[in-house]
Amino acid sequence: MLNADSINPLPTASGRLNAEGSAGAVNAPAVPLRRASLAALLAGHILQDGEVVILILKPSLWFLVLSSLPFAAVTSILLIWFLMYTNPTRPETLAYSEVAVVLLTGRLVWAILQWMGRFYILTDLRILRLGGVFSIELFDCPLRKIARTRVVASTLERIVRTGSIEIVPLEGSWALGNWQTIDQPREVHEQIVASINRAKQGGGFPCA
Repeated sequence: MLNADSINPLPTASGRLNAEGSAGAVNAPAVPLRRASLAALLAGHILQDGEVVILILKPSLWFLVLSSLPFAAVTSILLIWFLMYTNPTRPETLAYSEVAVVLLTGRLVWAILQWMGRFYILTDLRILRLGGVFSIELFDCPLRKIARTRVVASTLERIVRTGSIEIVPLEGSWALGNWQTIDQPREVHEQIVASINRAKQGGGFPCA
């Protein structure tokens, strides 16, 4: 079990780990203590003895917008199309508009729940992604089993200066992983690559 005494504060390009095991991106709002404590609690149940947490991140708040945008666009287009061919004075028009608002609100609430439950964790041995709303979904891959990683960004992600990190394990070992819509993706990716190289070379994690 990982305890606070086993974590050394570590300055990084993308954040600083504190004694509670939480990290915030440089020049970005820190993860609230309540959510960071949840991540530390979950990590405490899956980390091996002596495993050192390097970084804990959450998706950017832009995740809420970008993940909801396709559904919002389709819903809005269908509503506009309906309004164009419907008499605005008919009672059904208002009803369909209210349904569209409820659907859009529901999709945003779902995105918020996804964001609240999602954490990206990098240790000296593994890379993980915790997520899920009704049940915990875990991506867990040893650093030595990672074939390659790369930064990918959609057009919208580039516009808001975020990006995702694609994690490709060795063939036939683990499923594809993804750290979706994070701030400063290139700096975070550099830290991941450095950790992978250390793990594959058998090097120990440097003390602060």
